[in-house]
Amino acid sequence: MPHPCRHCGSPLTHEVIDLGHQPPSNAYLTPDQLTLPELTYPLQVFVCSHCWLVQLPVHAPAEQLFTADYAYFSSTSSSWCAHAERFVAAAVERLGLGCESRVVELASNDGYLLQYVQQRGIPCLGIEPTHATAEAARAKGITTIERFFGVALAEELEPADLVVANNVLAHVPEINNFVAGIARLLKPTGRASIEFPHLLRLLAGNQFDTIYHEHYSYLSLRAGARIAAAAGLEVVDVEELPTHGGSLRVWLAHQDAAEPTTAVAAVVAAETAAGLETLGAYAGFQQRAETTKHALLEFLLQAKRESRCVLGYGAAAKGNTLLNYAGIRADLLPAVADRALSKQGKLLPGSHIPVISPEQLATEAADALLVLPWNLIEEVRQQLPAIELVTGIPELRHWRGGH
Repeated sequence: MPHPCRHCGSPLTHEVIDLGHQPPSNAYLTPDQLTLPELTYPLQVFVCSHCWLVQLPVHAPAEQLFTADYAYFSSTSSSWCAHAERFVAAAVERLGLGCESRVVELASNDGYLLQYVQQRGIPCLGIEPTHATAEAARAKGITTIERFFGVALAEELEPADLVVANNVLAHVPEINNFVAGIARLLKPTGRASIEFPHLLRLLAGNQFDTIYHEHYSYLSLRAGARIAAAAGLEVVDVEELPTHGGSLRVWLAHQDAAEPTTAVAAVVAAETAAGLETLGAYAGFQQRAETTKHALLEFLLQAKRESRCVLGYGAAAKGNTLLNYAGIRADLLPAVADRALSKQGKLLPGSHIPVISPEQLATEAADALLVLPWNLIEEVRQQLPAIELVTGIPELRHWRGGH
């Protein structure tokens, strides 16, 4: 029996891509867990032909994916912190925020963004369900509520002038309740800023590795606008961002509170031109993913034949999707280095490749590094200018000599 669409309830009958059975991408393992069974779930994406929301059916509840020891800390990436700091400066100017204002961030992680709000003396609150990251935020002096967000929690909170929700809308199984909660939390003149990877860029850039169980939805502006409208909100502006391979920053307000900018119509026109609300837009996505998988495998196999050592860099969730889809294990990629202390000493889910510190790379004598978070390639190139870097998405590419 088909799964229902999480927004409109229509049956999901049109498959976009099937990446096989995989474990949750952030379910890193300790060595003693290798003797235990490892849960996997289908990683099969559908598009709703009624409201055109692209989505994964819910196989694992959010509580199983966003656990107390959740390993992703936003502050690990210096470029992401810089992105957050620029946003705060622009939002303060745009909305005239000051000491009488109130900012609430949903999925505030380790305080990577609210630290810049706090520095400006603006009252703020973080909402973050994972304990380890919430504790890190509290250590920075940021008040943080350790719960999942929705209408029920919104009704307990003071209204906000700005609600920020960066890279969380895709992570929400009950998307209607989440957006309705934002509407409940916003002051009548308030604004919400929501960032998410743009479906248009995902398809154009062959970014199938950004598909994993924590990402329940893959959003276009038009689909996001429908979800917002059902909650009494309206898209009043949109910005196209380079983050995560191409994202949108969508500004929401209560309906009829402001006139939409011309930028909204421009993005809608681009989505229409790409046929995102036709099944033809998704044809061939599976084949492009398979071509990428085969090219990466051939590169690693050839390196093995030549006795060249290739290691991974960045134990990102997207990297786990790619490695597990390609069936890559430690015989072809012996280790992956990552700056996050929460991941070091553990093993990647599914592939069981060990995670080491970047400092250990010097002792491994690697000939090349496979950069799994390809969206951070410029940051990694600055950190490691002397070694050959390789990225697998959208296709295999070599970055030699820092160029």
